[in-house]
Amino acid sequence: MTDETTTSAPASSAAAADGPTGPVEHLDVVVVGAGLSGVGAAARLRAAFPGRSIAVLEARAVSGGTWDLFRYPGVRSDSDMATLGYSFRPWVDERSIAPGAAILQYVRDTAAETGVEQLVRYRHRVVGADWSSDDDRWTLRVETGAAGTTGTTTLTTSFLFLASGYYRYDRGHRPELPGEAAYQGEFVHPQQWPEGLDTAGRDVVVIGSGATAMTLVPALAAGGARVTMLQRSPTWVAALPSRDRRLLPRARRIGLRASARVSRWRGIATGLVTYRFSRRAPERTGRILRERVAARLPEGFDVDRHFVPRYDPWDERLCVVPDGDLFRAIREGSARVVTDTIAGFTPRGVRLTSGEELPADVVVTATGLTLQLFGGVRMTVDGREVEPAEHVTYKGAMLDGVPNMAFAIGYTNASWTLKIDLVVAFVERLLRSMESRGESRVVPTAPTGSRGLGELTPLIDLRSGYVARGVHLMPRQGERTPWRLHQDYLRDLVLFRLGRVRGDGLTFGSAGGRAPWPGPAPAPAPAPAPGPKTTPPTTTRPTRPKDRP
Repeated sequence: MTDETTTSAPASSAAAADGPTGPVEHLDVVVVGAGLSGVGAAARLRAAFPGRSIAVLEARAVSGGTWDLFRYPGVRSDSDMATLGYSFRPWVDERSIAPGAAILQYVRDTAAETGVEQLVRYRHRVVGADWSSDDDRWTLRVETGAAGTTGTTTLTTSFLFLASGYYRYDRGHRPELPGEAAYQGEFVHPQQWPEGLDTAGRDVVVIGSGATAMTLVPALAAGGARVTMLQRSPTWVAALPSRDRRLLPRARRIGLRASARVSRWRGIATGLVTYRFSRRAPERTGRILRERVAARLPEGFDVDRHFVPRYDPWDERLCVVPDGDLFRAIREGSARVVTDTIAGFTPRGVRLTSGEELPADVVVTATGLTLQLFGGVRMTVDGREVEPAEHVTYKGAMLDGVPNMAFAIGYTNASWTLKIDLVVAFVERLLRSMESRGESRVVPTAPTGSRGLGELTPLIDLRSGYVARGVHLMPRQGERTPWRLHQDYLRDLVLFRLGRVRGDGLTFGSAGGRAPWPGPAPAPAPAPAPGPKTTPPTTTRPTRPKDRP
C-alpha cells in the first residue's frame, strides 16, 4: 500500500466525453470510499461486470477507512468478525473480536486479491455530484492532491455508489466542557489520537460511556495508566468471548472456509435471536445483563448506578467488552467507573458536581462522532439541490427522486457489513435488469395517497448521542416495505436477493439517444508492445465472489 494515486480504470473500459475545457473521463460505476464498505462493494461489482469501467475515489492517502483513521489504544471491532467480514472472503482468524490493525490488513488484503486496489484513486475527494436527466449521468466535482496542493477534476459516471460512511473523518464531536480553560493537562480526542502519547504511570480520565470509552479504559489500564471512566449515565454492556474456539477444531473436519461460514451463520442467528428477545422482553433482558455484569465485578460494587441505564436494551447500541476486560481492570484496581457530571476543571483534574475531584494528567474526550452523510458530497438532480432529510429511503439504500445512486449504511443491531453485502447484491440485480432492457436510469418513486408512506421516522432509530445530534440531517423512512429499513438480516435477505426489482417502487427509463446502462461492452484492449513487465490490466476477469453468505 502506498500513498501514491493509483492508475485509473483502463482506457479500454472508460469513455471520454467533451467538456467545456476538454475531454471528461466517463466511468460506468464510481464507488466513493475505500474503507470496509467501499472495498467490498467494488470487489463484487468488478466481479459482476468485468468489462465495465469502475473506479474507487478515496479522499485520504490510504485505504481502510475507519480502521486506518482510528489509532487509539485497544481499537477493535465491536461486532464479531465472522459476520463483519465479507461473505465472499470469510474471516478465517479465530479472533472473533479483532484488533483494528488485523481488520485493516484484512480490508487491504481483500483489495489486493480482488483487484480493487488497482481501481482506487487516492486523494480524490468528491465534493459535488450533479445529475442530468438529459444524458442520464452524474457529473462529479473532485478535489485531488494533498492539503495545500489541492487541484480539481471532473468525472462523469452512470451509477454512483456512496460508501463513505456516516460521520466526519476530520473531527469528532467535542463539546465545550464547563471550566475547561482552567485545566493545564492534555486533552485528547480518540479520533485524533497523538502518535507516541505515553500514559504509563499517569492519571487518565476518559469522558464517555460508549464503545470507544469501554475499549480505551482496559487498554490504557493494561499499559500502566490509572484510569477513571467518567460517565454522565450508564450503558448496557455484555461480555463476549474474544475468540471463536470452535473455528479451528471444526475446520479440521470440514475445512477452514466452510468452518468460517458456519461461524458466520451462527453469529447471524445468535444476533437475531438475542435482538428480537431483547425488544420483546426488555425488562427480562435487562435483568439478565445486570446479573452477568454483577457476577464479574467485586462484591459490593454499585452495579445499578454504574451499569444499569434508564433506557431499554437496544434503544441505544449494546456495548461489547471482549472477555470482560473492562470488568477485570475494575477488579484489579487499575480502572474505576464514576457516574457523575462535570462541574468544572482545576489545573490538574476534573471537579464533579458531587464535589469529588478526579486527578487527571490526560483527559480523553470519548464524546462521540459528528454525523455527516455521504461524505459531505453535495448532490443536485437537474439543478435542484438534494437535501437528504427531505427524502425517503428505498430499502435503506437509495433516496426517492434521486436516480442511479445507492449508499452504504449498515445495521445498528448487527454487523455493518451484513447490510452492505445485501445492498451491493441488489445493485447488481438493478444494473443487470437495466442492461437487459436497454435502460439507463432507475429512480425510486415514493407513493402518495391513502396507501402512501405512513408516519415518517429517521432512518436510524437509535437514541445514541451522535444520532440525536444529527437527526435533522438524516433521510426518513416510512412504515411499510420497501420504504422502511428493517433491522433484520433474514427479512432483508429475502427482500434484497429474492424480492422484485420491478414494480416495487422503482421507475426505469432512458434519456433520448442514450445507450443502455452502461453502454455496449468495450472491445478488448490491444496486446501491449513488448517491454518491461507491468501490472496486469484491470480488465482481466477476476474470480467472482460467491453470493452465499
